[in-house]
Amino acid sequence: MKWTPDPRDPHRYDDMLDLPHPVSALHPPMSRLDRAAQFAPFAALTGLGAAINETARQTEERSELGAEALAELDGVLRELREKIRLRPLITAVVFRPDPAKSGGAYVTVSGAVRWLDEQERLILLADGTRLPWADLRSLQIVDNNRSM
Repeated sequence: MKWTPDPRDPHRYDDMLDLPHPVSALHPPMSRLDRAAQFAPFAALTGLGAAINETARQTEERSELGAEALAELDGVLRELREKIRLRPLITAVVFRPDPAKSGGAYVTVSGAVRWLDEQERLILLADGTRLPWADLRSLQIVDNNRSM
């Protein structure tokens, strides 16, 4: 019969307390960082949180402008054409399509107009931002008295 220490005996491991720490001759000691990594939490479903956040992210559909709003945009574009050499400051609300899902968001963009490209039908701002006319929801000239 195999001998087992009595679990109620508080001194059952006293004979091991003064033994030297074993050191392997074959394996080098593990670094503290590697040892700590063994006990790091494990994410079994990596990317699930990002997928949930992406699904929950709201987008909106592009709305079509009415005749009155289109006429107002056309008037502001005409005014920009006349004052383009002054590089007027504008504020525009533009639809930005979402690269990951259907829909997008309306964002407000401000800057100095560098060029109106009639052929491509876009506004080019001084910082390089391109605003397609089809994506414009509103356009306002903030400062048309600037000089070069």
